[in-house]
Amino acid sequence: MTTANGTTTETAAEALPVSGPAVVAHGKGDLRIDEVPLREPGPDEAVVEVLFGGICGSDLHYWLHGAAGESILKSPLVLGHEISGRIVKAAADGSGPGVGTPVAVHPATPGPGDGSVRYPQQRPNLSPGCTYLGSAARFPHTDGAFSRYVNLPVRMLRELPDTLDLRTAALIEPASVAWHAVSRAGDVAGKTALVIGSGPIGALTVAVLKRAGAARIVAVDMHDKPLEIATAVGADEVLHAADAEAIARVQADVVIESSGNHHGLASAINGAGRGGTVVMVGLLPTGPQPVLISLAITRELDLKGSFRFNDEIDEVITALADGTLHIGPVITHDYPVTNALEAFDTARNSAQSGKVLLNFGETS
Repeated sequence: MTTANGTTTETAAEALPVSGPAVVAHGKGDLRIDEVPLREPGPDEAVVEVLFGGICGSDLHYWLHGAAGESILKSPLVLGHEISGRIVKAAADGSGPGVGTPVAVHPATPGPGDGSVRYPQQRPNLSPGCTYLGSAARFPHTDGAFSRYVNLPVRMLRELPDTLDLRTAALIEPASVAWHAVSRAGDVAGKTALVIGSGPIGALTVAVLKRAGAARIVAVDMHDKPLEIATAVGADEVLHAADAEAIARVQADVVIESSGNHHGLASAINGAGRGGTVVMVGLLPTGPQPVLISLAITRELDLKGSFRFNDEIDEVITALADGTLHIGPVITHDYPVTNALEAFDTARNSAQSGKVLLNFGETS
């Protein structure tokens, strides 16, 4: 069994339990801690004992709305894709990390779908048949990893150095989303960067921009707490979202829009300098959205989408291990999994929280 501080005993490796607690969305407003059976792993699957899991916006949407965008719950779904843990049973085929190895998880499984949709092969995050842990995009749904024990294919696992704190490692997946967004902007060294929306993804983006050498980073949000976090991870200036004139004066070379609403996108376009780049990582609702498109045209702005990530997870792990990526302050709360409902309620309050973690190594 693995303790809360990450040590592994022989018992866990020798005799796995038949089930474990998991965070399951049963429908709108219906979040439960269910005892979920641990099935026999496939030959290329390892059994991971999850220690920490970060609550994502999609997890909140499944709980609050019974859907995340157009991904609608049709059956109970184990949530979660931001996790860290340790291997308690290695893959039977001999591939992947051994027992006791600390790991993070790349939760995507790229796939071409039915072959009718074209996509760049070197960008598997855009593959139409891609599935993601904890997603109701397809049916049967793809269960997530908010479970004390979970079987995962070894291709998803990323071995972590023993020096990397597993609590911080729970942020590797969202930090990879931020890293991908910054990479979509190109070289940011020496440039002025504006981040609209300083929730967990926005704050992680600030940290990545700092590491990438941005000369001036301005963070924007509606609330003070996210701006405090953004400052702690590298923002040089902060602005309140209502201060449209101050945002427009930034004239940023690069803007990362992570608020996920059309007001934020308007601020991003207004805050971009002529010839600048706006990267849209915040997922707006489906359907038509009001956009200041004439301003984007006359300023010759490059508007770029950013969706999930590819191999950036490996760069994130390296940067965390060598201490060049500073993201610890993004974590504001840590709850035992038995208090998952309280944790989700805290995570929904963006005015008072950053990234909220579930601690699967503690049960009370």
